[in-house]
Amino acid sequence: MKTPARLIASPSAWHRINVGVRTGLAAFGGYGLALLGAAAFAVGLPFDFRPDAVSLAIMLAFLLQLVAIIWVFAAATLTRAVLGLAVPAALFGLWLWLLK
Repeated sequence: MKTPARLIASPSAWHRINVGVRTGLAAFGGYGLALLGAAAFAVGLPFDFRPDAVSLAIMLAFLLQLVAIIWVFAAATLTRAVLGLAVPAALFGLWLWLLK
């Protein structure tokens, strides 16, 4: 016996939009957070030899972007996902502004 097409579970339009927004947020928001973090770490780390600070800052930025991507998809709501990226980005921006 064939199952009618309307009984097959398919994601709703809201679920698809939610996943799409989270994907964009993870890609672009994670990149922006990593960019701000790398800049703040490169300026703020207390190394005498500047290339060492920049190299460590870039490595930390990769880790920061990974954590941001995981956070966006692990957050219970889209609002928490946005706030979970916006608050650290604002803190990194403030730290960078205070260091300049």
